[in-house]
Amino acid sequence: MANEPGGSSESAAKTAPMAGVQEKQGAAVPQQMKVDESGIHATYANFVRVTGTPEELIVDFGLNKQVSGDSQDPIHLTQRLVLNFFTAKRLAGALQMAVQRHEMAFGVLETDVQRRLQPGLRVGSPSK
Repeated sequence: MANEPGGSSESAAKTAPMAGVQEKQGAAVPQQMKVDESGIHATYANFVRVTGTPEELIVDFGLNKQVSGDSQDPIHLTQRLVLNFFTAKRLAGALQMAVQRHEMAFGVLETDVQRRLQPGLRVGSPSK
């Protein structure tokens, strides 16, 4: 990712709230950390697999090109995150908060594909 025009290499570093909080006189105050996004790579994923060990959580991301469930094409995994469970819990909380904000603005996200389909278009239902 290139630096913005007129910026130095430090302009790529941004400040972001830390996932943890610091106690200050009984109130939780988010800590700020500098984040360097200059080497970041974006990858699209519509498939996720979560596995793990007693010490770590393994999250694999990939692209599912299958339109129907009967295809023999494999799902190509492209990214793997290995997290300790403390970081995983902070990530789960941050994702939950982001989804709640999205749903407050745009409505509830239905993850069951069958429920999202219009009545009469459900897979396996007799056509009229």
